[in-house]
Amino acid sequence: MNQKNYGGQERRQSQRVNVHIPCRIAHEEGDIVAETVNVSRSGAYCRLGRRIGIMTKLKVQLLLPVRKGEKNMTKTIHCQGVVVRVEPCPETGNYNIAVFFNEISQRDAAAIDDYVNSCAG
Repeated sequence: MNQKNYGGQERRQSQRVNVHIPCRIAHEEGDIVAETVNVSRSGAYCRLGRRIGIMTKLKVQLLLPVRKGEKNMTKTIHCQGVVVRVEPCPETGNYNIAVFFNEISQRDAAAIDDYVNSCAG
């Protein structure tokens, strides 16, 4: 994309918040325990200890913190996604990947949206 045409406008349709949520990413080379850098109802930006190639299909499990009444609980979100961006972090040896959720239930997407709105609010 030509940077001068971008103009700094946000292209994402879903609101996103910077939160560190534990997650497990499964693909053909095995499971990876990771954490999000930010999340929205349509995807997550995650920090991993190893590289995953762009366009790789993944199974993602997020451990979303939720509050029910006076109790803090964890809601497990299961979805499938695809890697749409990979960025190496040379100073740490880690990788940041952007995952687009291409298969997620309406209920789980709504739970993420509620969480994002509660953090942003």
